[in-house]
Amino acid sequence: MKDISPDWFETCVSQLTNTGTQRVWSVLVTIFGDLAPSGSDQVSGSLITALTSLAGIKSEATRVALHRLRKEGWIESTRVGRTSVHRLTDFGRSQSAAAAPRIYSRETEKPDIWHVLIASSSESSRKELSDLMLIGDYISVNASMAMAPGPVPDGLEDLLGIESSAISVPDWMRDLCGPEPLKDAYSQFWTTLQFVEQHLPAKGMDDLLQTAVLRVLIVHGWRRLILRHPPLPPAFLPEDWKGAECRQSVAQLLDRLPRPSLASLEAVLGD
Repeated sequence: MKDISPDWFETCVSQLTNTGTQRVWSVLVTIFGDLAPSGSDQVSGSLITALTSLAGIKSEATRVALHRLRKEGWIESTRVGRTSVHRLTDFGRSQSAAAAPRIYSRETEKPDIWHVLIASSSESSRKELSDLMLIGDYISVNASMAMAPGPVPDGLEDLLGIESSAISVPDWMRDLCGPEPLKDAYSQFWTTLQFVEQHLPAKGMDDLLQTAVLRVLIVHGWRRLILRHPPLPPAFLPEDWKGAECRQSVAQLLDRLPRPSLASLEAVLGD
């Protein structure tokens, strides 16, 4: 394996991991979801350690995170000779597949229909609303009201449901959907993406491990942001929201950092 860590690569990794809130198990979920999403894909322990090491993660932290993912049913591991190979479980693949459209889509979703659910003051009505919010892409308007894209769900009991294609979005709703901390996080990520784009070699990269690491860290940063809120069209967000710019930049960077095959990455380790 080539031991190449030029300053530009280390600097880009530092920029992509400078939030200080990286959870190693979550980074591993991104590695599997981006590089090994299918049922036939399996990743050796050596490759996982090589990738996380280049991302600035210690081997002990990687082992602990792998143990957690096995315990929680995300991955399964098998011994092959003197090493271990890891793959997503059915549950892990289903979770990754559910998130993939939002992560990799190049266009922001623009639902044609929205619905609003309104609860009464009764405990049963509030609980029904709370339960629905756990399984859907709902925006909490207040303690008794929520809204989400799509038609009114079937089987409502104690909730008033209203759906419409004509919705006026006031500034207070934009601020509710795009709160300041999340808006700042998007702006910071946008700045990071611009930095990485400027520092990537103009002629492309020939180091497959570095390509994979930068790609995974970009996808991970984007995934952590885009999954923190329901899919929202621009009309529901503040005017200075950087979500669309981030989406475009992520797509452009992933084009410049094409996904290496697992076979090619494993082969690098054997060189």
